[in-house]
Amino acid sequence: MFRRNFMTIVGAALVAGLSMGPAKAAEMDIVDTAVSAGSFNTLVAAVQAAGLAETLKGDGPFTVFAPTDEAFAALPAGTVENLLKPENRDQLVQILTYHVVPAKVMSGDIAGKKAKVLTVEGDRLSVNARNGVRVDNGKVVTADVEASNWVIHVIDTVLIPEG
Repeated sequence: MFRRNFMTIVGAALVAGLSMGPAKAAEMDIVDTAVSAGSFNTLVAAVQAAGLAETLKGDGPFTVFAPTDEAFAALPAGTVENLLKPENRDQLVQILTYHVVPAKVMSGDIAGKKAKVLTVEGDRLSVNARNGVRVDNGKVVTADVEASNWVIHVIDTVLIPEG
């Protein structure tokens, strides 16, 4: 019950951030922006469960590839619930930090390029911006959502580190 109520509150906040446009979204940090958008309930719940909220509210710059609720729902049944268990916190942190690059990277910075970029988790993401933007096996569906300390690129897939 708590988790469901928490996720509803968090989701409502995420919707507001992404729908209000870059000027107002840029006044909020990444967590507040995600909470106000409404389509990142699972991501925000995972960030809270992993104990990463304060980190994501801190100084950047960072780039976050943010999977939507639909991306989490596409994982095998029970995966999200399993990852949110306290005993799986290390694995959850590993997956979430794989979605974060320790630099502010706007879509214009990578347009027409391919690269392997280092994540906070320590592995490299494959980024291909030659025809749209793909990150590993995911597609960027909304780019350049600016927050006060980060930039968010919304993706359609949860990225899983190789190691």
